[in-house]
Amino acid sequence: MTVAVLAFYLFAISVVAAGLMVVVSRNPVHSVLWLILAFLSSAGLFVLLGAEFVAMLLIIVYVGAVAVLFLFVVMMLDVDFAELKGEMARYMPLGLLIGVIILMQLGIVFGAWQSADGADAMRGAVTPDGVANTAALGLLIYDKYILLFQLAGLILLVAMIGAIVLTLRHRKDVKRQNVMQQMWRDPAKAMELKDVKPGQGL
Repeated sequence: MTVAVLAFYLFAISVVAAGLMVVVSRNPVHSVLWLILAFLSSAGLFVLLGAEFVAMLLIIVYVGAVAVLFLFVVMMLDVDFAELKGEMARYMPLGLLIGVIILMQLGIVFGAWQSADGADAMRGAVTPDGVANTAALGLLIYDKYILLFQLAGLILLVAMIGAIVLTLRHRKDVKRQNVMQQMWRDPAKAMELKDVKPGQGL
């Protein structure tokens, strides 16, 4: 057994075990930590497949942002775990039925799956000789598809601005910070000096 095969089995067992512990763990904080382990193990599998760029994206985006956000949200929210467990027990039969159906569908897919004849040649044709796959992906995105890449970024920017505008409501009963008003305030009007004599209150 080679080192690559041993690493594959190690990462694969870690992914399956961590995914199971995400569902089984009683504490949501522990579930998020197991989820981070599953992401890291999946990144290891991607490295073994030669997809270093996808592995780094998985670590930076999912572990560095999404999982940490989940962890902070779970730790800061005052969640009634007893009520959540009661709701989970109520919907357990339906969830088990859906899980069995999904497993049956996956079994049918894997049983009937066949690799195309020219799949290996097509995968090899994507990456030029002597160029790493991450560099080839960068050349492909920022050279051939630069317009589509920039348009996708512009659409995401417009969607983000639209979400901010839709949720930004100025209500009279909520005090908001006005930065410009604070910067341009007149100190002579903002404060008043009182000459308090000894023994005399305000």
